[in-house]
Amino acid sequence: MGHFMAEEAQTKPEAEEARPTEGREGEALPKGTEVKAAPAEPVEKEKKHKVKGGKGVHSGIAHILATFNNTVVTITDLNGKTISWSSAGRCGFRGSRKSTAYVAQLAAQDAARQAVGQGLREVLVKVKGPGTGRESAIRALQVVGLEVSLILDVTPVPHNGCRPRKSRRV
Repeated sequence: MGHFMAEEAQTKPEAEEARPTEGREGEALPKGTEVKAAPAEPVEKEKKHKVKGGKGVHSGIAHILATFNNTVVTITDLNGKTISWSSAGRCGFRGSRKSTAYVAQLAAQDAARQAVGQGLREVLVKVKGPGTGRESAIRALQVVGLEVSLILDVTPVPHNGCRPRKSRRV
């Protein structure tokens, strides 16, 4: 035991050596009191920077929200982190033109090109909503070069929940 303690005392760095010091504002500490000094330079840990949806994401999920007024396409990785997104409004369309199938196709192509630029190759497509841009958005993903592995309709259907809004009389 004693031999082990002697080795430990020899391997201490100089910065941690115990030495007598003064107390606060020049007050002397009682004899026999020792204070350990702090290391001379603070040790900084290297920070790891992760790029949002970084390169090397090969498969993901394409969420297509097609409402009566707009179409939003969001492409995520398998954990749900957004890689890219686009919508009819982001493509520069306003008003009733946002609800067309052609604009949904443009929005899907825009989002898919961004995702392909980050290394995405294969997507699972989840379509939600009753809008006109559902099918055209899926076709646009295939045209850009993404392989569509599965298409799911995840439109929420109530089991007689809330009362729906009144129907239009034209």
